[in-house]
Amino acid sequence: MSESIRDTLEGKFERFGELERQMADPVIQGDGSRMSAIAREHGGLVKLVHKYSEFKKLSGEIRGCVEMAEAAEDAEERELAEEELVDLRSRREKLWDELLAMTIGGEDAHRTRCVMEIRAGTGGDEAALFARDLFEMYRKHSEQRGWKIEILDASATELGGFKEITLAFTGEGVFRDLQYESGGHRVQRVPETETQGRIHTSAATVAVMPEPEDVEVELKPDDYRLDKFCASGPGGQHVNKTESAVRLTHHETGIVVQCQDEKSQHKNLAKALRVLKTRIYELKRSQEDAKRAEARKTLIGSGDRSQRIRTYNYPQNRLTDHRINLTLYKLDQILAGDLDAVTGALIEYDRDQLRSDMHEE
Repeated sequence: MSESIRDTLEGKFERFGELERQMADPVIQGDGSRMSAIAREHGGLVKLVHKYSEFKKLSGEIRGCVEMAEAAEDAEERELAEEELVDLRSRREKLWDELLAMTIGGEDAHRTRCVMEIRAGTGGDEAALFARDLFEMYRKHSEQRGWKIEILDASATELGGFKEITLAFTGEGVFRDLQYESGGHRVQRVPETETQGRIHTSAATVAVMPEPEDVEVELKPDDYRLDKFCASGPGGQHVNKTESAVRLTHHETGIVVQCQDEKSQHKNLAKALRVLKTRIYELKRSQEDAKRAEARKTLIGSGDRSQRIRTYNYPQNRLTDHRINLTLYKLDQILAGDLDAVTGALIEYDRDQLRSDMHEE
């Protein structure tokens, strides 16, 4: 097993033990919100930790079996030990594949919550309509997977598109799967606004970030500036005349977040704080990733917004993922929320890259 993956798994193993100790602490048990966050993180690690515990146990048995074979005084005893070694190594290799599938996504593979930002790029109104179509694709996919989806903020256009929209997803595997959506998405089609039937190309960008628990990123009111303003809709029309919309500016990083989706200022503030914490966590995460960039250069889930990752060609009913040269002629099904074929191929590609890290002990 490569050192980087072993370090990740050992870190999760140690974190799991720490969470169990915290859950048994009477002081923490009396703090409902903190206990809830710890229990959620603990639950997200249970399957991974149990599989890794089994993997470590098998590795120990393999070492013992190797020593037994080497110390065997007769051929029959040595043959029995070597037969057992074949079985143990086969079981361990299967476990290793399962661990790879669970750890794709790095440190945050176990996250059950993530935030997605979709922004219209070049292409004007058509780009905004494409951003809406991407939102609908992810919404339908979430329904199929049994995930919960929540709109944190949205900036709509008069034609029904989105200049940008921020979403929160909750469910098992959300970050591991959705991380592959980060990057530039390009569409080729005849726009609704086109009268002469010409194919246009426009774009949107998607960013997917793991949402941290409250205990991981602490924010005090002194850490940010809070501005209140009236929410506005398409064309600058006021959605309401009260200052329900909020804008937060984080002093240390300069990150700016705003939210106007709710009529309640209190709810907008709560949503904006969630996005701000996620952005701060993502900034720290990206800085750490940069330090490990060489070690993980073969992995494709880098999340770089400037990288064009996918093309949606409507006339040919074709989707192309440029990272792995994947082409599927079922764009209609994918836009209807059936992303499993795309995500599965991307995960398998990452798994193949990681699989080469394994060596027999």
